[in-house]
Amino acid sequence: MAKAGTIEGLIEAAGAEARREAFPVDEPVYQKAGKDPLRPILYAGALDAPVAVLARDLGRDEVAAGQPLIGAGGKLVRAGIVRAHDASELEQALRFALLTNTVPFKPPGNKAYAESVRARFRPFVAELLARFWSGSQVLTLGTEAFRWFEPYAEGGAFPASAATDARFDEAYECRLPVSGGAEKLVLIRPLPHPSPLNRRWYARFPEMLDRRLAEAGPGG
Repeated sequence: MAKAGTIEGLIEAAGAEARREAFPVDEPVYQKAGKDPLRPILYAGALDAPVAVLARDLGRDEVAAGQPLIGAGGKLVRAGIVRAHDASELEQALRFALLTNTVPFKPPGNKAYAESVRARFRPFVAELLARFWSGSQVLTLGTEAFRWFEPYAEGGAFPASAATDARFDEAYECRLPVSGGAEKLVLIRPLPHPSPLNRRWYARFPEMLDRRLAEAGPGG
């Protein structure tokens, strides 16, 4: 991937990759929202925020709004960020966090994208986090978002705790590649997915999110 000079250039480059070869996109949802299905919805929020939140991929509400994490689960996340900063409205969460996904498109039927699709768009998400976002604390939502960071973990693999519930109490150092051969150290703090269908963790998610934001520091 050629180095993008601006964040808009990065979005355009991701769109060019989407047009290069067909892959599954939930076109009816984009059509209903009046959106281009090959226009990436790469991020929302502040590039200078200390905390980023990485989810799996976009849903119907995210396509309609043109930004990640605005559906039922996303509103829980935004509410936690608002609580952490004594703010009053969910939109204010965008001042304090960067919100993004492993793939900046919506898959058909809300099924997870194949690893081959994630691999195609991985360089653009990595470039967003490594070069354009200035923070270093990342909260991941669900298994797929957490595992997205595994190639960047020390030694190329997470420790044994990453496969157990202990991961929700730990943080993992990862090094993202930066254009030019450098690396950026980020600290990954996993969380369960905040979907109402995730019955095991859904009721506990707000408390877990509050704790993770506190661990990320006063700026988080």
